[in-house]
Amino acid sequence: MRRREFVGLLAGAAVALPVSALAQPAGRRIAALWPFKETDPDGQAVFDAFRSGLKELGWGGARIESRWGGGNVETTKAYAAELVRLSPDVIFAHLNAQLGPLSRETRTIPIVFVGASDPVGAGYVASLSHPGGNITGFTLFEPTLAGKWLGLLKEVTPNLTRVALLINPDTAILRGTFYSTAFETAAAGLGIEPVFAKVFNVQDIDAAIAALGKQPGSALIVAPDTFSEVNGDLIVALANQHRVPAVYAISRYAKRGGLISYGPNQYAAVKRATTYVDRILRGERPGDLPVQAPVKFDLVVNLKTAKALGLTIAQSFLLRADEVVE
Repeated sequence: MRRREFVGLLAGAAVALPVSALAQPAGRRIAALWPFKETDPDGQAVFDAFRSGLKELGWGGARIESRWGGGNVETTKAYAAELVRLSPDVIFAHLNAQLGPLSRETRTIPIVFVGASDPVGAGYVASLSHPGGNITGFTLFEPTLAGKWLGLLKEVTPNLTRVALLINPDTAILRGTFYSTAFETAAAGLGIEPVFAKVFNVQDIDAAIAALGKQPGSALIVAPDTFSEVNGDLIVALANQHRVPAVYAISRYAKRGGLISYGPNQYAAVKRATTYVDRILRGERPGDLPVQAPVKFDLVVNLKTAKALGLTIAQSFLLRADEVVE
């Protein structure tokens, strides 16, 4: 084969390679900070969604340095500092309690988040359309969801008179005030007494739900944050034990025995976030990537729990559900 033909053959082979194969310098490293314990099967499922998204985009060979905070504030801070010291190419933060400490540790390493509900108000980004710094990502929840959760509870428990919003000010967005106005406004419109149940530990959760169980016509909204995720199974068990109808923001709790869940699909959101990780690894700046809202929401109803609580769920309600657990 003559030299000119050989060089032409090489050029053609290079063009035939997928873009992902050409864009990956060796040793690219991605860091991720998670709110779960490493042994949590749901945490591993979310991680799998993240890993599979990266693989589909051509980053299956990238090294992922994961740290698992397990809902502990101090542990999460320590892991945030540790990940930044590793100097990864990009960091992924799942939920606000993870993004906060990471944002304080670095203003240069790109960070992609899922779950910071008010990134502008929290000072993470300059604006949703033009973040402007080293942080961008995907929101999960907005204040108006409080009205949606309240409305769902009212549909399944017509005699509802009192609803508590369960929050931990130490881990919740804006110290638990994020949903306040929407919650109070929706409650006033439905003639329901709004209650803010502030909980900081397992004992507080037990006391708050037990108190609701002693007052007929009461129900519970479990606001999403790291604390409620880590203690989700306990909250479900206590709500059912004290016969308190509850709505959750995370679908897995309805699947595990909670009455209702309504909220964005976290697996879909995490997978969408890998597209930003991909774009940053290919040279785009996080400050140029607009913060995006969720596109997929799921309503899950646990019919078995409804029957145990003596509730009759209308067929029209069940038809709206994305999943019915029987």
